[in-house]
Amino acid sequence: MAEQAPYTLRILRVDLGSGQVSEELIDGDTTQKYVGGTGLATKYLWDEVPAGVEWSHPENRLTFFTGPLAGTRVSGSGTFSVTTKGACTGMCGTSQANGFLGAFLRFNGVDGVIVQGAAERWTRLHVEEGTVRLFDAEHLVGLDTWETEDAVKAEVGGRCSVFSIGPGGERLVRFSSIVGDRGHVAAHNGVGAVMGSKKLKCISVARGSQKPRVVDPARLVAKAKELAQVSKDVDPPFVKWGTNAGFAPLSAMGAVPIRNYQTNVFPEPNKYVPDYLRTHFKARPLACWACAIAHCHLMEVTEGPYAGFAGEEPEYEGMAGMGPLLGMTDPGATVMLCNLVDRLGFDVNESGYMVAWLMECYEKGLVTKDDLDGIELRWGDAEAAAALLRKIARREGCGDVFADGVKRAAEKLGGEARDCAVYTLKGATPRGHDHRGHWQEFIDTCLSNTGTVESGGHLFTPPNLGLERPKDRFDPLAMSTQNANLNGGRNLEDSLGICRLCTPNLALTLDCLNAVTGWEWDVAAARHFGLRIVNLMRMFNFRHGLTKEIEAPSVRYASTPVDGPAAGIGIAAHWEAIRDNYYEKMGWDVATGRPLPETLRHYGLEFTLQETDG
Repeated sequence: MAEQAPYTLRILRVDLGSGQVSEELIDGDTTQKYVGGTGLATKYLWDEVPAGVEWSHPENRLTFFTGPLAGTRVSGSGTFSVTTKGACTGMCGTSQANGFLGAFLRFNGVDGVIVQGAAERWTRLHVEEGTVRLFDAEHLVGLDTWETEDAVKAEVGGRCSVFSIGPGGERLVRFSSIVGDRGHVAAHNGVGAVMGSKKLKCISVARGSQKPRVVDPARLVAKAKELAQVSKDVDPPFVKWGTNAGFAPLSAMGAVPIRNYQTNVFPEPNKYVPDYLRTHFKARPLACWACAIAHCHLMEVTEGPYAGFAGEEPEYEGMAGMGPLLGMTDPGATVMLCNLVDRLGFDVNESGYMVAWLMECYEKGLVTKDDLDGIELRWGDAEAAAALLRKIARREGCGDVFADGVKRAAEKLGGEARDCAVYTLKGATPRGHDHRGHWQEFIDTCLSNTGTVESGGHLFTPPNLGLERPKDRFDPLAMSTQNANLNGGRNLEDSLGICRLCTPNLALTLDCLNAVTGWEWDVAAARHFGLRIVNLMRMFNFRHGLTKEIEAPSVRYASTPVDGPAAGIGIAAHWEAIRDNYYEKMGWDVATGRPLPETLRHYGLEFTLQETDG
């Protein structure tokens, strides 16, 4: 029997400054060590973004990488990962998006695109027939993300996937995102701002006709079919209602954010429940590439002041961030705001925490109508929220201050206003939860290396890893130990090129990976890989300014809930013990949070030892 050829990757590198395009082939050993997606991109960041290169510098890298499962028979395999030095934290930022782009890259024989340099004029990057072409995009400037998608598709003619920045990214709003395929978003840590700094308006990828290499097609077909069925069976409410099914269990935990963390109780009968949207509004599926679940929908509001408004059905984080967090009681208004956020090209989480913070400041007289350029920013006022978001997108008037994100704006206002803001001291905001009732994500958000959560996910769950869940979700040591035990899971998911919602079973997912690549990965190998990437990201972050002191929450973020299921239970008094225990369990120096030399050697990261603190 002939020896099997190693599984390799093909990467295209684009220098926007010179216009040059080159090709790089990733050998089999490197591919097995870094896989693709977030894993391989992190290695590129380490190798090519030294200390002193800021997020907006042309020498920062912006990567669009798929993984081995992208474009295969596995459900939800249109996913790709964007990785860069992020604009919010100034450290590693990585964000996953679904839709079609990941699959379409693979159908062009391309596993990823590295963007470096900065163009003199606004540019569109187009992938077709296995290579990259650059086009002028000056005529697209000022268009929102949906308008850009429509314009580019009209220019290209054939079927393609388009991801772009909106007006916010053009003006380097720090919490800008990259949006495409009608509402799919790479949102976290200002990846859209980095794209804007390079004058790259959008990336478009024609469908292509190549088939990704699969070492064992028959095995892949069988295991992919089994995995798709498990993903349907494991969570019936999610399959029926989408991610908004999360409202009920999160409400029971006290983990739905309401009025900027001032309460955990809805002010009136709650329409933000999973069955309301799809039974009161018109909805039709809009599935991602090869998705067996098809939870994404387009939606038309049918009641209230926004009746007739049509757009994408928001995911849970959008419904929470533009809903109860802002004191909204009308889901139709929330649908409108979420679609506005996507069109402007913003992260819906940071947008929500920004507007909610300023609504509270306005209510308390900490900012005035004059401070907000005439906007009366009252709780539940969707039009006022929309007006503020548009100002931020244009960096117009007061919007220029708020365009730098919650942390920087709060520090600029100072005093009581600062203490009302929800953020991490590293510069990120939480996802659409009240983490005071969800300590697993609280700990992860503050200690993660990516600007969002990195521990756990759908692959690394206690059942999948043979671990017991903590008996008390508010036990500081048990919860921080669990986070360390589950770390690396999301980095694995984001390296495979597959939607995490389609990977609830670790063993079957590894079966699919092995069928595609010819590897023999087991659970231990998967955990080793995930932790390799966690530690490499961490060393990159120390290179770019990470300290122990900034791995902490803001005053409001760490406040004690006054009502609801988590009333009276506070995390602030336990924070130092939580952080130290987590560091110890991760194999990091408790005094600094830096990975110990033996930890780095264990994960094959000896090459990072040459760098010292500072």
